[in-house]
Amino acid sequence: MDGLKEKLEKYHTIQVQFSDIHGVLKSVTIPSESMKDNPEEGIWFDGSSIQGFTRIIESDLYLRPDINTLTELPWNPKVACLWADIYTPKNLPFKGDPRDVLRRACKRAEELGFKYKVGAELEFFLLEQKNGYYAPMDPAGYFDSSPFDKGFEIKQEILLGAKKMGIQCEMGHHEVARGQQEIDFRYSEALETADRIMMMKLLIQTIARQHSLIASFMPKPFFRQNGSGMHCHQSLWTKDGENAFYDPDDDMLLSDIAKHFIAGQLKFAKELVGVIAPTVNSYKRLVPGYEAPVYISWAQLNRSALIRIPQIPKNRSSSVRAELRCPDPMCNPYLALAVMLEAGLEGIRQKLPAPPPRQENLYDLKGEELRSLNVDQLPASLWEAISYIKKSALVKAVFEEPLYTSYIQAKLKEWDEYRLQVTEWEKQRYLMRY
Repeated sequence: MDGLKEKLEKYHTIQVQFSDIHGVLKSVTIPSESMKDNPEEGIWFDGSSIQGFTRIIESDLYLRPDINTLTELPWNPKVACLWADIYTPKNLPFKGDPRDVLRRACKRAEELGFKYKVGAELEFFLLEQKNGYYAPMDPAGYFDSSPFDKGFEIKQEILLGAKKMGIQCEMGHHEVARGQQEIDFRYSEALETADRIMMMKLLIQTIARQHSLIASFMPKPFFRQNGSGMHCHQSLWTKDGENAFYDPDDDMLLSDIAKHFIAGQLKFAKELVGVIAPTVNSYKRLVPGYEAPVYISWAQLNRSALIRIPQIPKNRSSSVRAELRCPDPMCNPYLALAVMLEAGLEGIRQKLPAPPPRQENLYDLKGEELRSLNVDQLPASLWEAISYIKKSALVKAVFEEPLYTSYIQAKLKEWDEYRLQVTEWEKQRYLMRY
């Protein structure tokens, strides 16, 4: 990077960061002086202390900074951050690094002549603590404005902070549930989008804390309220810079490539969902009636479908895209985008035909009606989702070892911890029965 030393002189410290398998941000802070002379020198760390990385007998790993990602933290102008790739002592990329998993998937797309571009809608709750409980900070609803939307000023700070970090946001607004907000940012190539998702979550949480609030990305924090998703708008682009999803002669402006891609994601949806909706709580969001997708189908405009095709003007070829609606913001964005991409690519490789689009409200249909339309449903629990991952050749090929086994083990552990809990609902229902 030209002028790197001069840029580093602005900062006291550099935060070198990476992601664990759950999408939790990890970092090490170093003085900027130590990076000036040899900016790409590795930083050694104990990989066995990061869940899912390595065993204690093979624990040494090192971080190789990606200098091109240097970004100033807007809440502290004396601190910058950058992403790092993880390497083994043999100077080989560590296959358990989620960022490398997505990079490998993108390379497979490039071998087929495509670049994978994604934009994300990041939903979250702003909560305040009251009498030991977390409660939504306002009673506002969808698109409500100030003064009913008490998070209005916070959104302005988030949008300004994103701009300072080079993230182009398209809009911010109050969502359906009380205290729920959404920030949408412009599409870019998948690896950059995953980095931006991680940085946006950090930015949102930091600004919320400055206002004595909690920003929660929990998919379903409140009973009988809408949950938080992370809808992903996807398209493939050719090496010539053309949107490969666009066909001006199609009723929905979708090319055959786009339809094969959609068919692939629908075919492998049950195998993907344990990665893109990765928590026990995710499946309390994925239920009918709360604008969350449950049925494995696609359509234009229909928000009960798993994949939605937004309607656009015919001359806007760059805007043609497929919106996958089941990811939630607790997913690891690198792993999520990697399996989403591979499922779509497999649809292209196999030239899978897209099933008929379902334009009706699927929430209104009964089980027999859905079966007659060949509309299947997503797994109803993390346990069921894990069972599909355990049988998935696609996820195994994308993750490779040791990540594939580590991910399954981590999710099984999460499920066991959950199923052994005794909840207040159980006590109220069963404690006094005889």
